[in-house]
Amino acid sequence: MGRSYADLPLHYGHVPKWLYERMSLLGGAITEAIVMEYGKAAFIQRMSDPAWFQSLGCVLGMDWHSSGITTSVIGSLKQVVNTKSKELGIYICGGKGKHSRATPKELLSIAEATGLDGNMLVRNSKLSAKVDNTAVQDGYQIYLHSFILSDEGDWAVIQQGMNDDNGYARRYHWHSPTIVSFTEEPHSFIYGRNQGSILNLTDKSARPTKSKVLDITKENPDTILKEAQKIFMPAHHDVRSYNVNLKRLGAALAVAHEQEHLNIENLLLQEGVGPRTLQSLVLVSEVIHGTPSRFSDPARYSFAHGGKDGHPFPVPTKTYDETIAVMENAIKKAKLGVIDKNIAIKKLHVAAKRLEKDFVPNDNFDQLIQKERVQSWKYGGKTVFGDAQPPRGINTTNQLKLFE
Repeated sequence: MGRSYADLPLHYGHVPKWLYERMSLLGGAITEAIVMEYGKAAFIQRMSDPAWFQSLGCVLGMDWHSSGITTSVIGSLKQVVNTKSKELGIYICGGKGKHSRATPKELLSIAEATGLDGNMLVRNSKLSAKVDNTAVQDGYQIYLHSFILSDEGDWAVIQQGMNDDNGYARRYHWHSPTIVSFTEEPHSFIYGRNQGSILNLTDKSARPTKSKVLDITKENPDTILKEAQKIFMPAHHDVRSYNVNLKRLGAALAVAHEQEHLNIENLLLQEGVGPRTLQSLVLVSEVIHGTPSRFSDPARYSFAHGGKDGHPFPVPTKTYDETIAVMENAIKKAKLGVIDKNIAIKKLHVAAKRLEKDFVPNDNFDQLIQKERVQSWKYGGKTVFGDAQPPRGINTTNQLKLFE
């Protein structure tokens, strides 16, 4: 993929401090785990994949379908990753508004520290912004630009535009190894919905038009982008069964409740990690170790830590903290040469895939969500509206299962 995009409903408001801090900690741990296991280039590639990026935002507890995932995930990752850039070899620049405009200065500073070509990096950053804002005139005005790079020179660009007329944002993704030309189909993905004819000077069929435009303007841009595969997120806030691959979700939940039968090391259980936290860790494991085809239903990852708007259920902060503790402990031990716990976390994903082959989901999806909401208060459930409260007149010990 060179460049790609996604369409997301516009959401306003802010991310509460209690969630943002956790997003930074878990996002940082996931980043470290990927770099340690698969390398810097693999992390850059994942950031250029819109479905993976959306899944990451969901597992971090953001609203599963909203435009706010982009700003919040980039911001929380930048806060933690850049404090470890020398160790990780990963840098995150830019952001929303004034942070976007600071990208060239940040890139030049990184180039000075790493020996990379700063002028070329700045040029790539500016060209990608020009392409998405000008060469592809699809009604979206860019307001967020983030440049993610490694000290080896690989980079990804994530930028987002707003369309005030339809109430949607469009997120554009770029991946440097796949770009042959900035002016001809450079995107890895554009995350969004088709809404009729647009001006796309990066399409191969636009070569004659580009030639005439260049003759008139006497400009000579190097490359532009293509309208590639699109991902469209619906406007409804609630997570519905058709938003999720129920077979995959069921397998993940089964691992959490049947771990004694799945030959998973007891390293996680020795710390008192129960089924609810294991459910989150299975989904975190897949974000780290899963292949691209696993992220076609990002909503599934909201079953790790819920969403700040209460969909599919309030964020279980106690479970979230246990997930962070397990991940940070695994990374700490790996740095000391003790990798057993990292292997155990990886096996969660492997076990879920193995169970998935023979799994037959039932129709208890709504009951699963209801159960999570009813029991949310036990796990420190929070939303932007306040803390989850024990329900009245409901048996909170009810153990409804999604899959029998």
